[in-house]
Amino acid sequence: MALRREPHVLVVGGSDSSGGAGIARDIETISSIGVRTCLAVTALTVQTHDAVLEILHSPPSLVADQMRAALQANEVAAVKIGMLGTAETIAAVAAVLRENRQVPAVLDPVLASTSGRALLEAAAIAVMKRDLMPLCRLVTPNLPELAHLIGSELAVDEVGALQQGQQLLAAGVQALLIKGGHASGPRSTDVLVCPNQEPVRLDDRRLARTMRGTGCALASAIAAYLAIGGSIEKAVRQAKLLVFEKIWKHPI
Repeated sequence: MALRREPHVLVVGGSDSSGGAGIARDIETISSIGVRTCLAVTALTVQTHDAVLEILHSPPSLVADQMRAALQANEVAAVKIGMLGTAETIAAVAAVLRENRQVPAVLDPVLASTSGRALLEAAAIAVMKRDLMPLCRLVTPNLPELAHLIGSELAVDEVGALQQGQQLLAAGVQALLIKGGHASGPRSTDVLVCPNQEPVRLDDRRLARTMRGTGCALASAIAAYLAIGGSIEKAVRQAKLLVFEKIWKHPI
């Protein structure tokens, strides 16, 4: 079947009944680039655009089985990982990635919803850092997520954010895209940080207000561009252009 041979992004994450974030946003973004998706659903959530009302986590073995089935059925050229929820699910996802090291993975380390509800158990952060992050080609934390991942206060400037990022690189992370959307000022600067390379700064106008799904969309777009070829830096630049235009024109 021709479908089997087309590049796919395997999306691993939670549902969002409002459609503003999660796998709904992932599929929408990846499809806009012309790449197909397949799925492993980690959680079902009841959400509006203002709050997460209920979460039902998928059994970790079911998440792993979904991933393996998707990888068997399709030509998976990249993996995008979002909400995981529990340490057990993180371990299950990491096990499948270890079996498929040739497939680049992009991890958006979802720790909380825009409304503030925790989406990852506090005890699972250490497991994510130890078992999952080193297997991912790129990790895309915003500033609050970066601070939580290293157990520190929120960075007050780019120098502080880079210092925090270097701690994750020292722990085995392959590359980081530190997102500057939570900083202040008229410009929003994301910084791509890789071992033994100078940081790459990507600067844009700051969006006028908080918008849901931007992190999901950016990580998904990066994964889609990786699936069709190119370097991490090229994929990040292409993804930022696409997502900025998309979110600016169609905010949620």
